[in-house]
Amino acid sequence: MFNWDDLKFFLELCRKAKLVRAAETLRVDHTTVSRRVAALERALGTKLVEKTELGYRPTDDGEKLIPIAEQMENSALYLQDDIGEGGSQLSGPVRVGSPDGFGSFFLAPNLPNLITAHPGLEIDLVAVPRYVSLSRREADLSVTLDRPTTGRLYARKLTDYHLQLYASREYMKQRDPVTRRRDLRKHPLIGYIEDLVFAPELRYMEAVGKDLTAGFRSTSLVAQRQAILAGAGIGVLPKFIANEDDRLVPILGKEFRLIKTFWLLIHEDIRGLARVRKTADFITECVRSQRDVFLEDLP
Repeated sequence: MFNWDDLKFFLELCRKAKLVRAAETLRVDHTTVSRRVAALERALGTKLVEKTELGYRPTDDGEKLIPIAEQMENSALYLQDDIGEGGSQLSGPVRVGSPDGFGSFFLAPNLPNLITAHPGLEIDLVAVPRYVSLSRREADLSVTLDRPTTGRLYARKLTDYHLQLYASREYMKQRDPVTRRRDLRKHPLIGYIEDLVFAPELRYMEAVGKDLTAGFRSTSLVAQRQAILAGAGIGVLPKFIANEDDRLVPILGKEFRLIKTFWLLIHEDIRGLARVRKTADFITECVRSQRDVFLEDLP
């Protein structure tokens, strides 16, 4: 009979592909991960993972075991959530993935209020310029810019939001005014690195002008905002980020305005967990109650 606990070491190694990364998540030494997976293989009498140049990957038998192990993992989560300590009060970790702009400027100021209301919760905010994988358990729920069409994911629309061209107030005092789109040719532009954009919704430059290119580019929206504030040029920013700082001024008014959408995703396997459900509802309510910061008319 194999040790049920060994399954979580096998799952984490399949998700992370590296012994060290799996060990960091499980808070053990990497040799422990290797030893526990080897013990599971001996108990089941088959090879479950193989080492490649890119890291560890499941064998054919390992692929067959993954959905069974995930089902057992989910059952354990629900057991702890509904019957254990979590049954009487919200507790435990919840990891939230988000694009860096929304995570840094909206979720970071608001999520601590959820912990204040439920001290047993532990919130990890992964605010990065990429999507996190819910299937690989990089996060429990995730904010994205598009609604997925595949996978066992539950999607909830959070809100539409406005974007506009912005520059620093000091920059515009020293440069030619921008009254028409063609005036942008006289100014340096700031934007994303096209071949590293993690979502097609972030390819703004074509909407700004088909013959325009950004001179300073970054994968991070936070970095772009800092460059605009420093007077490096003009760039596209979401309203909820730009309007927090009166050093930024909108360019071209309503002549140029984009509308994009934020979605909240949860994997179907853990959608019913009380702490995940509460966190999702909290984020949704925060967005609803502050909708004017996303959609208020722009000057």
